Amino acid sequence: MTAIPEQRILLIIGGGIAAYKTLDLIRRLRERGFFVRAVMTESAQRFVTKLAVESLTGSRVFDDLFALTEDSSMGHIELSRDADLLVVAPATADIIAKMAHGLANDLASTMLLATDKKILVAPAMNLRMWLHPATQRNAAILQNDGVVFAGPENGGMACGEYGPGRMSEPLAILAAIEQVLASGTRIPLPADFSGNQEAADVLAGRRVLVTSGPTREPIDPVRYIANRSSGKQGHAIAAAAAAASADVVLVSGPVALADPLGIRTIHVETARDMVRQVEAALPVDIFVGVAAVADWRVAETAPEKIKKDPKQEACLTLVENPDILAALGRRSKDRPALVVGFAAESEELVENAQAKLTAKNCDMIVANDVSRASGVLGGENNKVLILTKNGKESWPWMTKQEVARRLVARLAAMLAETGR
Repeated sequence: MTAIPEQRILLIIGGGIAAYKTLDLIRRLRERGFFVRAVMTESAQRFVTKLAVESLTGSRVFDDLFALTEDSSMGHIELSRDADLLVVAPATADIIAKMAHGLANDLASTMLLATDKKILVAPAMNLRMWLHPATQRNAAILQNDGVVFAGPENGGMACGEYGPGRMSEPLAILAAIEQVLASGTRIPLPADFSGNQEAADVLAGRRVLVTSGPTREPIDPVRYIANRSSGKQGHAIAAAAAAASADVVLVSGPVALADPLGIRTIHVETARDMVRQVEAALPVDIFVGVAAVADWRVAETAPEKIKKDPKQEACLTLVENPDILAALGRRSKDRPALVVGFAAESEELVENAQAKLTAKNCDMIVANDVSRASGVLGGENNKVLILTKNGKESWPWMTKQEVARRLVARLAAMLAETGR
């Protein structure tokens, strides 16, 4: 995707070792035709220099709140509103906390509070800082306010630890920037629930059950059958439903994600574990089956680690796992008013999703391309095709949080139409 000439990015560089990545991000933004202004926090200048940033942006770097007041033509409000999009990279735990609670004690935080434009943040911090309940609360607040998150990713960190908290690579952030700009730039008001207050009115007090992540089917005490599902889309949908005042239960397979705040989260390993927890959570008004449940398990789990035997070929006998989505869709008693399934396909997306809609008696199928080239599995963005008994519609690329908010609003409207 090529940027519209002279779209304007205000890049806020936080203080962290990942700040070095912003130099490459600036270069790539300029290559796409973006005009970039940069703001650096005091701590950011300990990792990259103003000279380096000014050389790449081709414009002055701003870092002093009070210096701006001397220039009436470009104060902090004008500077933030002059941009088409504000990008915070790296977004430290400190910046995220200031944004969530409306603090404005330096130039960066003041501009983030003063803007009426969309904001994209690329978090970067130690995994324990990212997973800390305070940071997760702050991130949930910002997501509900319409702030877009690009990352963080799992990976190795400068501190030597490995896990979630690594800043996304510049190309991934660039893709998220282009998608946000393609979908509009203004921040929805918190009470507006992405432009649909009716969604919150309909879902208030309603029970919503969401499954998320993969399942793991043990082969022996060491090995298992699983898939590459990250759980990001399912967790985002659960969070969006909770933000719309629904009473949400999330049944999650093994994921490297923190439990969404304010949501009852049940952790499971296998498909059979998930079936039991789903049935225990009924009745519900809406079921959204996002989990990538393993289709098969081994007929008999070995009690000890299976050893290689050069004289004998290894062979596993597989049996089918319970089909959770079909069981809910065909249920005669306590069937949810809306049963929603996901179709993760690598080919013949429409045909396979349509067949799933009919065969499993769903009210909606959300289909997406999960081939390696799409980058959906484990990524931050998604492009979905919505199929119902009344037709289908294709949604553009957007973040998984945006897909979640839009889907929840759509489900609220469908639930209202049922009269239940």
